[in-house]
Amino acid sequence: MITFRKSIIFLLLSIWLSLSWATSVSSHDDFLECLSHHTVNSSSISQVIHTRNNSSYSTILNSFSTNLRLTSKLKPSIIITPLNESDIQAAIYCSKIHDLQIRIRSGGHDYEGLSYISDTPFVIIDLRNLRSISIDTENKTAWIQSGAILGEVYYRVAEKSKKLAVAAGVCPTVGVGGHFSGGGYSMLSRKFGIAVDNIIDAKLIDANGKIHDRESMGEDLFWAIRGGGGTSFGLIVSWKVKLLDIPEKVTIFNVTRTLEQNATQLVYKWQHIADKVDNNLVLRLSLTSRKSPVLRGKRTVYVSFTTLYVGGVNELLRKMKKSFPELGLVKEDCIELSWIESVLYSWFPVGTSLDALLDRKIKDLAGYVYFKRKSDYVKHPISIDGLEGLWKLMNQQGQSPPDLMFTPYGGKINDFSESETPFPHRAGNIYQIQYGLNWQKRKDSPKNIARIRKIYRYMTKYVSKSPRAAYFNYRDLDLGVNNKGNTSYAQAKMWGEKYFKNNFDRLVKVKTKFDPTNFFRNEQSIPPLLSYA
Repeated sequence: MITFRKSIIFLLLSIWLSLSWATSVSSHDDFLECLSHHTVNSSSISQVIHTRNNSSYSTILNSFSTNLRLTSKLKPSIIITPLNESDIQAAIYCSKIHDLQIRIRSGGHDYEGLSYISDTPFVIIDLRNLRSISIDTENKTAWIQSGAILGEVYYRVAEKSKKLAVAAGVCPTVGVGGHFSGGGYSMLSRKFGIAVDNIIDAKLIDANGKIHDRESMGEDLFWAIRGGGGTSFGLIVSWKVKLLDIPEKVTIFNVTRTLEQNATQLVYKWQHIADKVDNNLVLRLSLTSRKSPVLRGKRTVYVSFTTLYVGGVNELLRKMKKSFPELGLVKEDCIELSWIESVLYSWFPVGTSLDALLDRKIKDLAGYVYFKRKSDYVKHPISIDGLEGLWKLMNQQGQSPPDLMFTPYGGKINDFSESETPFPHRAGNIYQIQYGLNWQKRKDSPKNIARIRKIYRYMTKYVSKSPRAAYFNYRDLDLGVNNKGNTSYAQAKMWGEKYFKNNFDRLVKVKTKFDPTNFFRNEQSIPPLLSYA
């Protein structure tokens, strides 16, 4: 009876995919047969398996592949959108025995596309169907599946309680899986720590298809997946996080100053107070070069001070007058609103319904057709001369130069040691820099990548050293890549220490223990020690 059932499932799969597999190599047939002998439910074939000749294939592949700069000669043989854990186990097992790499995608926001492109034969496991969010308001915890986007998480938490929040990122379409496993900075991080500081359990499927929670995986592996990049160690199905007490009202403002309005002195002063102000306050800077409003034919740098304060407007004004009076903040600059409204306000036009947080699609693709990102950490204030040199370089780059984001650290982030999680950017870092550049035409890619690298080179003497640190969630292949086959420890250390500093060695040891054959791998995955693999 079991054999007959397997035969029926394989027949159904073969019929449904006949056109797709007609021109495929025999290994695809073998892979398909393998799936048929495992837990693929015949009634949900079209929901789980998508090949190149199915209309769903392109729709799913391109749904989050927003950076056209990233290309590969190969497309995934199959996209698998599992409905349950057994679908994932089958995909892992069959990929392993048929020598197909897997790429794991929760939201598809990887800056270098490592969740959906590869130069070797591969399949994508896309977690869009695994996005349940189970909230326990009494114990202030939530179980969140990795396929959920941050907007869904915020919406569901606020639906249950207006006095609870989650410490996670600003962009609502970012997937939980990648965001949590790489660190997860947010506008609440100075108050509550980053996302990984608030993770208390997880469910992971390893390279052998075994399902683990925190207790069964052990503390070493649980440590590694909280900031060390989960896809190096397994497929993380879900996370248990703390829900955090938030007042009914928070306050935001967005005030912009130009160089003609003393922006240089303001940024210089900001560097001395941004990581030291009240933990309830995040003062984030966005810097861009545009036409000057007062000097015809000239460009100037615009500095936007974007702020969230966990509390009321009157409290905020008192804090700002004490720590940063030079900005000249007044009550009319501020908006008092609920936390969930502040999440919406930071990304959508005024008046947008909260339902917009449930939309997985990136709405404004115009600026995200081609792009490149890089990151840095600043430990000592940049001098006035250094800032003026940066402004000059930004203004020299003509239309649409790279934008910079200065994100303050300090506060609760510093309560954790560098080694407590793989995310090492703790005490001693004043702020993080993200460099970003978007463009519209493929032919402009070499020129624009050179432009962002030029500014990155200029900043060398002003940022962290030995190593020059970077944020793992702002993936940057300029830092180094693994070989297509087995990568040496020494080669991976070139990029690994920049993301993880001294934690890289421990991550390698965990990898060697839990995935010695390096099944879960990509261009910047943690390698096992080959002598033990």
